[in-house]
Amino acid sequence: MKALTFIDLFCGCGGFSFGLERAGLKCLAAVDLNPEAVAVFGRNFPHVQHALEKDLTRFNPKDLAVLIDHAAVDVIVGGPPCQGFSIVRQADGANSGVRMVEDPRRHLYKEFLRFVGYFKPKVFVMENVLGIRSAAGGEYYARVQQEARALGYRVLPRVEDAFTLGVPQKRRRQLFIGTRTDLPHYFTEPLVRPTRACANSSLWMAIGDLPPLAAGTGDDDTAYDIECRDRYVKQFGRKYLDEVYEVGKSKTLTSHKARPHSDRDLGDFAKLREGENSKEAIKRGVKFDFPYDKETFKDRYTRQHRKEPCSTIVAHMSRDGLMFIHPTQNRSLTAREAARVQSFPDWFVFSVPRTHQYRLIGNAVPPLVGEAVGNAVKEHLKRAVKPTEDTIFRTSSPIPTSRNQALAWLEELVCAVDAKQLRKLPDEDFKRGWYAVGFLFPFLHPDGALESGCRVSNEAPNGMELKKVDPRLVAPFFEQSGWPVLLQPVAREAHRRHAAGGLKHHELYPSEALVAALWMPKEALWMPKEQR
Repeated sequence: MKALTFIDLFCGCGGFSFGLERAGLKCLAAVDLNPEAVAVFGRNFPHVQHALEKDLTRFNPKDLAVLIDHAAVDVIVGGPPCQGFSIVRQADGANSGVRMVEDPRRHLYKEFLRFVGYFKPKVFVMENVLGIRSAAGGEYYARVQQEARALGYRVLPRVEDAFTLGVPQKRRRQLFIGTRTDLPHYFTEPLVRPTRACANSSLWMAIGDLPPLAAGTGDDDTAYDIECRDRYVKQFGRKYLDEVYEVGKSKTLTSHKARPHSDRDLGDFAKLREGENSKEAIKRGVKFDFPYDKETFKDRYTRQHRKEPCSTIVAHMSRDGLMFIHPTQNRSLTAREAARVQSFPDWFVFSVPRTHQYRLIGNAVPPLVGEAVGNAVKEHLKRAVKPTEDTIFRTSSPIPTSRNQALAWLEELVCAVDAKQLRKLPDEDFKRGWYAVGFLFPFLHPDGALESGCRVSNEAPNGMELKKVDPRLVAPFFEQSGWPVLLQPVAREAHRRHAAGGLKHHELYPSEALVAALWMPKEALWMPKEQR
């Protein structure tokens, strides 16, 4: 089978790309504005012909198409800079209210979608921090989904927990997964599935075999400590070392060099118990030498715990690393230790100065997350194949055979909503109407209605001919999910019945209805005229 192809935008040092390649996808090009990021990407992906240092606000998708010889692009991934949506900015009032600060980085998602609109990949996956959900009252969270739907994509927002994917840290991020609406299958593939990593991974599983260091010591290139390795293997085995860090491919250890700290900081580090931060230490009576305000000092110092996942690795580590103190040694984590917590293999070389190493590592998508995404996308595209005409209706599911029939089935649900009798509708009658929803609204995802937000638009999208049948089927609608306000209770009821056993999984996500709608495009009332 031919490998799926992808482009990585805002690629950073290549964590997302490496994970996708592990899943069997092929990178056609990677683009980032940062020269250090592109240098590290090029060093570790010599087979990728186009690792480009470009400003995506000025780079034309047509020029990229020429470089890749107009090859078909199956997937586009990327993580537009997320600092404009960070939780820290929300905490200081910069992301909301009267103190909201306009940050141009918040608009870079538009450049990502500009490339999506040009190349029309089957799937796109955009990663960002959870802060995008609430920044500016959820405005950008809604915009990403609304603008992607306008490009012809069915959008599923999903929060991924890196820890459940084997990454040894407390890292949660927002994914936007877009699938082209001409693909007859809802994206429902879970990211949580068996991986090359162990479940319930801890910080010590990530760094427990690395040579001990004092602050300010170590080399850019050093030998492994065999005795440490042997002790580690007796406790954890070799799975994590071999499958995640691929230690067999690396003869020496790079970037394991501890940064220096002042005597005052080292003295304060020593006062912390394992797994404790400065706020907790102050509560038990510890007095730090650092001149602090008890109201703002909080977790300036944090000593990590061996048996727990590490705190989220962030780009801020490039400044001081004080929130990432080694669990047993009196220093902060090295760049290699941070890279391991992010699930980078040991042979991945960060060929830039240490400050840049920390920043690139903190900004990266963990490779194990990228691999899980790649596997899920492959599974989805394997299923999303348009069947032949004679197989469409070979199913026990209630598939509409015409536009008028779908409308008649949907009318039963609308009447039940109006009469507040939706829950009393028999399962078979509800199922018939639910399949009509899938037939008439194939650009909506069933999960979207569970998180529609509060922003409502009364302006019907262009080309939505359903407004001639019943205007309420078109507007008002939720900007975030795209679901008409009238039909949101229907989607919620579908999920309730699924949880109660009244709808099976394939009935909650009625892909057969999508197939029927796509097979009869002239019958579809939702499709903008310019897309027919």
